[in-house]
Amino acid sequence: MEHGINRQIGLFSTTKKVSRPPAAHSMRPENISEFIGHQKLFNKYNYLKTQDFPSVILWGPPGSGKTTLAYILAKQSNKEFYKFSPVLGGVNDLKKLIKSAEDMKQQCNSDSLIFIDEIHRFNKAQQDALLPHVEQGTFTLIGATTEPPKVSLNNALLSRVQLIQLQKFSEKELGQILAKSNNKLDCNISSEILELIALNSNGDARKAINMLENIMISDFSNQKQIKELILENARNYDRNNNQHYDVISAFIKSMRGSDPDASLLWLAVMLDGGEDPVFIARRLIIFASEDIGNADPSALILATATLTAVKNIGMPEARINLAHATTYLASTLKSNASYLGINQALKYVQERPCIEVPDYLKNFPIKNTYKNPHNFEGKVINQKYTSEEDLPNFYSPSISGKEKLLKERLIKLKG
Repeated sequence: MEHGINRQIGLFSTTKKVSRPPAAHSMRPENISEFIGHQKLFNKYNYLKTQDFPSVILWGPPGSGKTTLAYILAKQSNKEFYKFSPVLGGVNDLKKLIKSAEDMKQQCNSDSLIFIDEIHRFNKAQQDALLPHVEQGTFTLIGATTEPPKVSLNNALLSRVQLIQLQKFSEKELGQILAKSNNKLDCNISSEILELIALNSNGDARKAINMLENIMISDFSNQKQIKELILENARNYDRNNNQHYDVISAFIKSMRGSDPDASLLWLAVMLDGGEDPVFIARRLIIFASEDIGNADPSALILATATLTAVKNIGMPEARINLAHATTYLASTLKSNASYLGINQALKYVQERPCIEVPDYLKNFPIKNTYKNPHNFEGKVINQKYTSEEDLPNFYSPSISGKEKLLKERLIKLKG
């Protein structure tokens, strides 16, 4: 028996209950008519409304309703339901589960449904174990994944299932889900707070309901504290997934575009998300040569010193070193001439057989006819440094910063 304790919490009253499942689980809709936001999906894939739907892979971002849809389909199918997690079980566990499904079909003439959450975590052996059974219809498979199936799953498995893509919930749809949960949980949270949750949940219904529950069980006395909690939980950063690559890409492109403010913004996003500061410092070193180069040679010195500082100091103080380097690299002159030069030189080498070193340039030449530029006026001498005829100009200095001086000198030497 559950016992409710009525509380008055600042902006709303609520009934706190003990020994109940998380709200995101207990708020799941139980049938298609209650499944907010995906009616177009059922119109497009009409077979989802039937009991005998085919094996499917549900693909979509976190909190888009994949697991909920799997439970709804399982319930309407009236089939024996099995759930399997690649994180908790291996091939042997999977084979035992499949054997149970086979026994149900042979001994009880009863069909089974196997739901595999995070199916992208299956290795090749686990995916291969499913193939003959899915093809023969031993059971109906529902897989759920946040990763693009054509990248994370075998082609052989994909050819035996239907792909169904779920989208993020809109703010309006999240508002409907939150309003419904707000009523079911017996709390009286203001519409303003519900709108703020919907706005900061990034289309993730699970996150939205979890925020709602956190507010419900927290002892807040004012709206400011509630907003701070919502915003704190709204910030996501996944060091092992797409956001890691997207944010570092935005960071580099902002520096390349000479926008120190945007660069600091993305630096802050990474640091707030727990990104490795050493990783950021190493990217600064790459940037210093790739995008600045000889336009400002001191950029590489600063970036290298920043890596040393970050390794020796650590966070949180290392954020200052990173900001120091980031703002300078973003603000200084740019040139990618060195980057383009080495790429063109590598392409030239890779398109030809082994390029031989002229005898007079070798370490121990047979006949030493090499002319040392230091022995001549101006420290230069007209001398070929390869055996290649018509060698392209790999390095074309820009007119930015100090590289302009290099360009002028090279033109003078060639003239």
